[in-house]
Amino acid sequence: MSNVKGPDSAPHRDQEFERLVEQYQTAVLRTCYLYLCDKSLAEDASQETFVKVYRTLDSFKGESSEKTWIMKIAMHTCYDINHSSWHSFFNRHITPEMLPVAIVPFDDVDDELTNAVIRLPLKLREVILLHYFQGMKVNDIAEALGISQSSVSGRLKRGRNRLKDYLERSEQDE
Repeated sequence: MSNVKGPDSAPHRDQEFERLVEQYQTAVLRTCYLYLCDKSLAEDASQETFVKVYRTLDSFKGESSEKTWIMKIAMHTCYDINHSSWHSFFNRHITPEMLPVAIVPFDDVDDELTNAVIRLPLKLREVILLHYFQGMKVNDIAEALGISQSSVSGRLKRGRNRLKDYLERSEQDE
């Protein structure tokens, strides 16, 4: 993405912003929803993410991928919402049916996995979401979350182990 500046760059800037929204809006909304476990909060976080993207579009230097940059903004927005005092009053029980529609439909195994991901502690959930649901690499996740790559790797390992335990227990319950 090129930095567009100058008096006649507004149309190009708006076109670039529209492209980013079109390309990443579903991914951002799903990630925010799985992070916050509340539809209206996720919609607010997603909208706030793109407001921040628009405001900072000219300052994006391309040092990371667009996706990493946007997901970093989304995760920080979700973190801010999650740590605000009024957030604790919401019912955060969600099901896969409540998730925004995915581009590729899910099957029953995906629903079971999504339920297991939702049950993970937040620090494990966020790296699992970014790595497996958004396809981000460890170094991009580290940059987006502002943590070391070894922390990301450790959280991924612990998250996978917890998911394995959840899924094995659900198989035994059947």
